[in-house]
Amino acid sequence: MINIRNFLRIKRMSTWIQLTPSSSQYYLAMRNQRLRNILRAGSLVFGISAIFLIVASGIFLDLLKLERSSALSWSMRMIGITLFALAGNMWNNAAQRQDSRVVSVAKIMCVSAAALGILTLMIPAQLSWFTYLYSAIGFGFSAAYLVALLKK
Repeated sequence: MINIRNFLRIKRMSTWIQLTPSSSQYYLAMRNQRLRNILRAGSLVFGISAIFLIVASGIFLDLLKLERSSALSWSMRMIGITLFALAGNMWNNAAQRQDSRVVSVAKIMCVSAAALGILTLMIPAQLSWFTYLYSAIGFGFSAAYLVALLKK
């Protein structure tokens, strides 16, 4: 008698057996898995940034070489809440069953991450090590999405 767990194991094994390295389905499956992993990693980075922005907005402003004010601190907290929502959406979209949706989200995030890098460098303040680091993280994720989308 086959129980459900054994059936699912057999089903997964047969799927992987059919997806040989020479098949185009194999490459699409691997690409989509890379995109899911990048989305999850980006979600974690955005989640950490969001918490940092909400809890320590003043320190964040100092690191960006911006003047501390109640208005800017409030803005940073608002951005933190938005980033937290985006992080949750990225994590949930990484779990999408439909690969086309994952690819669509990855394309949006590729452009958004590049824009984050560009806008960070356009900050109306003196550029600091933190500004360069924050920008590099954005460009890094954009490049990761781009490579995963283009790789066959």
